Amino acid sequence: MSARPFAALAAEATPFRPSSPLVGSAKADPAPVSVVATPYVWRDPTTIKPREWVYGRSIQRGHVRAILAPGAAGKTILSVGEALAMATGRNLLGQEVPGGPKRVWLWNLEDDGEELARIIQAACKHWSIGPEHIRDQLYVDSALEGAILKLATSTAAEGLTINRPLVSALTDELQGRGIDYLHVDPFVSSHAANENDNMEIDAIAKEWALVAKNAKAGVGLAHHVSKAGAAEVTALSGRGAIALINACRSVLVLNRMGEDEAKRYGIDDEKRRRYFRTYDDKNNRAPPSDKSDWFTMASVSLGNGENDEGDNMGVVIPWSPPDAFEGISVEHLRQVQAAIEAGSYKAHHSATDWAGNAIADVLGLNVNDKGDKARILRMLGTWIENDMLRVEESKDGNRQMKKFVVVGRAADDHSATPKSSVASQGVAAEPSSATLHPAPFRGAGVAVVDSEGGKTDRYVAGNPALGVSDRDLSKGRF
Repeated sequence: MSARPFAALAAEATPFRPSSPLVGSAKADPAPVSVVATPYVWRDPTTIKPREWVYGRSIQRGHVRAILAPGAAGKTILSVGEALAMATGRNLLGQEVPGGPKRVWLWNLEDDGEELARIIQAACKHWSIGPEHIRDQLYVDSALEGAILKLATSTAAEGLTINRPLVSALTDELQGRGIDYLHVDPFVSSHAANENDNMEIDAIAKEWALVAKNAKAGVGLAHHVSKAGAAEVTALSGRGAIALINACRSVLVLNRMGEDEAKRYGIDDEKRRRYFRTYDDKNNRAPPSDKSDWFTMASVSLGNGENDEGDNMGVVIPWSPPDAFEGISVEHLRQVQAAIEAGSYKAHHSATDWAGNAIADVLGLNVNDKGDKARILRMLGTWIENDMLRVEESKDGNRQMKKFVVVGRAADDHSATPKSSVASQGVAAEPSSATLHPAPFRGAGVAVVDSEGGKTDRYVAGNPALGVSDRDLSKGRF
């Protein structure tokens, strides 16, 4: 069934009116109101139905999630990637699809059918997805092709009007097709109400929640942010009334890779716009996590032009930030300790006899390369944190007090780098491990020691003992 007939239902829309008997009335003699509290009935916790997840721990059946992103950040191609993952039942973007393939409906309100086809076919080409893999699993509609979606309108005369016939028809279609997830992009185009009015947006959001609940499907509402500057996008960055965010069970936010992050990971500035990260900034229905999932955009040619001059489309693929300890073994640490023991190395990164030079010599790194130097700082901070190296003050050749790096505990066979799953799942490092990541999540850097010997919060190796701060490192001042 096409979505186009839904547009004709707008004429039958009825004004929204509060239905609660507690709402005041202008009548002189209002009917009496009875309020009765419902006693809680004890239940065996093992008999409570578990939450039903449609996609990872992000999309829950019967609930609404919002997706917040600045313009051109990648939300449309991310939504296509998620849709194909659900439709095929494959873990394409790092999320499992519980129970196998799902039926997904993409309803786009700002791109035409041709553009959507380009995005979808490029992703299918990249992931080797054929028509047989998504037949009867993927549904796509576009407002620019006539599939208008206006769940509500607002006028000065009538106030907010919920399009009840559309709500009913939409719910019936979701149920009839067995749709597991409906993605609407963008939310602002799905209504004609005052987006800054919390009462109106709350009513619309609650209507979407009823659609999700009654259709037993997940609903995603893509939403623009109020400002697209350099500030971090959070759940509070959504455009207009905050009521939408408050009504959603999950809020996925997208952030482009910033200049500081690009420097930290050794990525050229002109390429950093291909990278973005996501995290759920308001998921009170899943285990807490502060891990961001990183993605990059691969370029896929559709082959639809002459002499290979056709359209090249972006396809979202998972990406992991470089690991400072990738390929590092206990033997490397022993060699670093031997080099430190044999020489005299200062802790400050600007010193000509900096301890990072010893690490660079052992590992074949270049201290003049910003990416390599950031990696060396992270390793040095970790080894100091784990007492494989220490910072001590003593007089230099000019009889001035300086901080030097010296050998701490001897490296042993237990001082090994962790498996990648340990670093990315937030497992605490063993106290005796020399090269383990203290970082709680992938790409977060390392926890370090401040000048008084106390641990700082997690982040990349901003360490006063090494003469470098988080700000210095993020700004490339080394």
